[in-house]
Amino acid sequence: MKTKIIDLNNTYRKLSISERIEQLYKDFDESDIMLTSSFATTSAYLLHLFSSIRPSQTIHFIDTGYHFKETILYKNYLTAIYNLNVVNVTAEDWKHEFSTKDKTWETDPDLCCSINKVEPLNATKKQHKVWISGLMEWQSDHRATLDIFEERNGIIKFYPLLDVKKEEREAYIKKHLLPFHPLQAKGYFSIGCAQCTQPGKGRDGRWNNAPKTECGLHL
Repeated sequence: MKTKIIDLNNTYRKLSISERIEQLYKDFDESDIMLTSSFATTSAYLLHLFSSIRPSQTIHFIDTGYHFKETILYKNYLTAIYNLNVVNVTAEDWKHEFSTKDKTWETDPDLCCSINKVEPLNATKKQHKVWISGLMEWQSDHRATLDIFEERNGIIKFYPLLDVKKEEREAYIKKHLLPFHPLQAKGYFSIGCAQCTQPGKGRDGRWNNAPKTECGLHL
């Protein structure tokens, strides 16, 4: 597996973003590929690319039950205008009810993320070989350490946008007139669950400015 990851990185580093996505479907079957999206501030970029290159690709949205209403509206809007094939991934009812009654996000945010994000996706991950995510290295210190491909917990992770600069992303958004998340105009630049997100630059507003910077999905 290690040799395969090295070979994939050596090949894909030389490709443009669109070429990386096109090449992925030459190297793997679509049924083996899992694409996730949070439908947050940077999501339209990756979703627009896939709607153009591989519109049949299923997109998994982790519905924690705690999203801002604006995020759900944004998800529905992008799904409609790009004709996306979106499926929701949710926690078991009893586990979500527990975290709601317990307000677990206040006492143990890592556990809350595990219940409502990490665990629900684990079952889906077992059905796939490759997991696509729109992480970019400038978004956090952890993401700056990643490579385009990595093997983590038995699945190959693919970050086609990893080395895209913020300015490049903004230029793409402007060129293609991509719609912004409605909360971005209110100072939210990284958006997760409503009770754990405040306005802030970068990921500063996540988890109420606590040391926690990742939900655990990508660790």
